[in-house]
Amino acid sequence: MAVDGERDGGAGGGVPLGQRLFDSPFLLLVAGLVVMVVFYTLWGLLEVGSLSQAPLP
Repeated sequence: MAVDGERDGGAGGGVPLGQRLFDSPFLLLVAGLVVMVVFYTLWGLLEVGSLSQAPLP
């Protein structure tokens, strides 16, 4: 029979961040929204920065 420290890997004893994230639907929702907002904001800034100047009439 395994002791509790041996069964979960021995060191630390805490729940890993990835497991806590996937166990909580609200944390997963927040993480998804944060990734989406950061990704699309950076993409938009890169697009605006790469536009050429419009010629004025």
